[in-house]
Amino acid sequence: MTRRIPIIPTVIVAAAIATMIALGFWQLDRKGQKEALIAHAERSLSMSSEVEYPRDERALDGVLYRRTRVTCASLINATTVAGSSARGESGVAHRVTCYLPDGRPVKIDLGFSRDPAPVPWSGGEVSGMIAPGGRIVATDEVPGLELLALPDPRDLPNNHLAYAGQWFSFALTALVIYVLALRRRTQSGGREAKGE
Repeated sequence: MTRRIPIIPTVIVAAAIATMIALGFWQLDRKGQKEALIAHAERSLSMSSEVEYPRDERALDGVLYRRTRVTCASLINATTVAGSSARGESGVAHRVTCYLPDGRPVKIDLGFSRDPAPVPWSGGEVSGMIAPGGRIVATDEVPGLELLALPDPRDLPNNHLAYAGQWFSFALTALVIYVLALRRRTQSGGREAKGE
């Protein structure tokens, strides 16, 4: 006589497998969204007209990779982060955070150097490109700094297909392991019934 399939472990495994499959389909959906975002961003690169820096963070995706002009009314802080020059050299990007005239804060990558010491800069008008995260990468040289490499939408990672494949393989692996565990349980139950 074979044992019945355990209900609670089966429900838990089925729920886990269903979740993994749902996550796989979610990644496939994200892949389509990312491809649309990259296509939109590549179209933005070809537009030469400037746009107003968005007042609302939700509007940022619509103006990514577009040129803009802002006025840094007052400087909040200055720092350096890893960066690349327009010539492809590695070094630091000099980043400032400042308030626009209407009080909104914005991060601006002023330029590139190999020296992390801050350069004197007290604000003013900046022309640049809107990069992911809402920061602006300056397109005009700041004294003492070189131009930074401009953001490129082709650098946006789009590995959602690989993630979807992983979730689907996790679901299949969980199913196979559970079926094998049930088979072993059934076989050991059969040997016990025979008195082996």
